[in-house]
Amino acid sequence: MQGPDVTWYLALSAFLFATGTLGVLLRRSPLIVLLSLEIMLNGANLALIAFSRHHGEGDGQIFALGVMAVAAAEVVVGLGLIVAMARRRLTLDVDRLTSLRG
Repeated sequence: MQGPDVTWYLALSAFLFATGTLGVLLRRSPLIVLLSLEIMLNGANLALIAFSRHHGEGDGQIFALGVMAVAAAEVVVGLGLIVAMARRRLTLDVDRLTSLRG
C-alpha cells in the first residue's frame, strides 16, 4: 500500500469534523454555519474512503459519492434560503431565527 497509513487519514478526518463542529457551534452567520457543515461532511467522507481503502472494497467510496450528492443538494437549498432572507432584509443571525415565515 502506497501513501500514508489509514491512521493519518482518520486523524485528518477527525480534525476536519471537529473544526466543522466548532464552526457550527460558535458562529452565528448562516453562511459560515453552512460552510462548517460542509467541512463536517468532507471529514466524514474522508473517513469512509479511508476505511474503504483499508479494507480493499469500494462500498465506502460509493457511499461517499452518495453523501456528496446529498451535500450538493443541501448547499443549493441552504444558499437559496440565505439569498431569499438577504433580499427580504431579514436578520441573518442564527440565534434570532426562531421560525420560518411564508
